[in-house]
Amino acid sequence: MPEGHTLHRLAKLHQRRYAGAPVRVASPQGRFAAEAALLDGLVLTSAEAYGKHLFHNYGPRGTVHVHLGLYGTFAEAVLPEGDVVGQVRMRLSGRTHWTDLRGPTRCELLTEDEAEAIKERLGPDPLRADAKPELAWQRISRSRTSIAALLMDQKVLAGVGNVYRAEVLFRQGIAPMVPGRSLDGALWNDVWTDLAALMRAGVRSGRIDTVADEHLPEVTGRAPRQDRHGGEVYVYRRAGLPCLVCGTPVAHKELAGRNLYWCPACQPD
Repeated sequence: MPEGHTLHRLAKLHQRRYAGAPVRVASPQGRFAAEAALLDGLVLTSAEAYGKHLFHNYGPRGTVHVHLGLYGTFAEAVLPEGDVVGQVRMRLSGRTHWTDLRGPTRCELLTEDEAEAIKERLGPDPLRADAKPELAWQRISRSRTSIAALLMDQKVLAGVGNVYRAEVLFRQGIAPMVPGRSLDGALWNDVWTDLAALMRAGVRSGRIDTVADEHLPEVTGRAPRQDRHGGEVYVYRRAGLPCLVCGTPVAHKELAGRNLYWCPACQPD
């Protein structure tokens, strides 16, 4: 599932390419046809992301809410429009570009109030200027749940996924199974600040890189990472391989149905 930086990157792209002018909206697949007919020809006022959710705002006519889930993708191209390929839930066409949405978990037209209700159910998003990290800390500091599980709870913190979760815990030297209430406020501030910086870099580059310069392949002589997710990371998907800092084999376990990775030496209990 795409992490928050991907949705913010898409929001910036759609804001630049489509906002402020009338757009054509269609649903070749048919599952969004009635909603598309209501929006076709309207001005897209803005595009924004909150956590793993994307919102296309059409003012009083409503907001298109997209959650990509595990299989959703956007495909972008320059006009003229191409043929429909596969099950296209929504096609958006503007002045210079068009984009097809396939396979999302959610693609729905909501009222402004309904869209705001989704945002209100989410924790603060490190990539948003209006984020309030103290709201996440209030929940974390009272919880017996592991910090690894809390960071993935979108009601606690919005936009963080499996990669950022594993990497920020490594970078801050936090054992993943430590209860949230065992952290102190200063350490939480470090986690938040690090997450915001890593995710902003992800928005700019379109990939997740978490490794310090001194641990990069060109410095250490190791082979670059080969993974469909891209980016240089410390522990994510490196189970059994030596830690890039201390050489200890990276550990792995399943937590709440997701794979968790950490270094037992750099992140001691």
